[in-house]
Amino acid sequence: MPDTESLQKAFGQPAGQKKGCGFPLSHMLLMTDAVTGAIMDIIASPMRTHEMAKVSQVHPTLRPGDVLVGDRGFCSYAHLALLLRENLHGLMRIHQRVIVNFTPGRPHVKGNATKRQKGMPRSQWLRCIGTHDQVVKWFKPKAKARWMSGEDHALLPESITVRELEYRIETPGYRTRHVTLVTTLLDGEKYTAEDLAENYRCRWQIEVNLRHLKQTMGMDVLRCKTPAGVMKEMYMFALVYNLVCCVIYKAAQRQGVPPDRISFIDALRWLQNANAETKLIDLIINPYRPGRFEPRAIKRRPKQYALLNQPRDVLRNRLINTNVTA
Repeated sequence: MPDTESLQKAFGQPAGQKKGCGFPLSHMLLMTDAVTGAIMDIIASPMRTHEMAKVSQVHPTLRPGDVLVGDRGFCSYAHLALLLRENLHGLMRIHQRVIVNFTPGRPHVKGNATKRQKGMPRSQWLRCIGTHDQVVKWFKPKAKARWMSGEDHALLPESITVRELEYRIETPGYRTRHVTLVTTLLDGEKYTAEDLAENYRCRWQIEVNLRHLKQTMGMDVLRCKTPAGVMKEMYMFALVYNLVCCVIYKAAQRQGVPPDRISFIDALRWLQNANAETKLIDLIINPYRPGRFEPRAIKRRPKQYALLNQPRDVLRNRLINTNVTA
């Protein structure tokens, strides 16, 4: 965002930036529909805001029975308990600090952990569904989450029953080889491990959607100079993005392909030149390339300018003094 005093106060900037050198940055929490990719809710907050601090605000958008798919940043006892209380379900990657052991009947930590219990899982084993698929009981932590009030923490149940499963990624190019998930969907016959793994794999589509929103549509750099203007600008980007998603969904139905195969940029260009009387044409279909991977490298060379790592006034005075000395 523009470097204005009101935006700096409302959103802040990276901690490593020197004063007067950085730009205000916003943390954006986004919930999208898994089929169409349309934005269901968008929340902007100061940059140094954890996802869990705002996630409960998107729950009212969900309907009973919906499944919320998220990465490990959304995985916690409190979050899963809140979803269950609202008759919702969750499918998330387990946080890296959670110890998972698929040994049947294994011991678990009881009460406060001791030195001998260090490294043991804190969940109680209940039953097996598969080799790396089990139903366990998670216990309420004594310490409340920082994003939750003490009153809300006290209302959480003492335990919840969840399902833990692990699968291996064989596709070349992926950094992660093993993925461990936790879900509130306990029926192993109705919700197979393969289906759950495929649903979590589809979560990556939200990263593609964010790239379309920020890079293709140009939302990575905002231009309004007040917090109210920035929010309006975000909502307008989200509105246009949802219009593009509507075009993509209709084109996918017409052309008989999944929505993620329709070219986003082609749908955006069609929408820019369309009116109420314009008929939808066949849009470009991206080729189906399963297992595709590319190196994370930048082809374009940046301009050979020095970084602005000091305030402008300091550098400007340095230029003036240099000219006077010369």
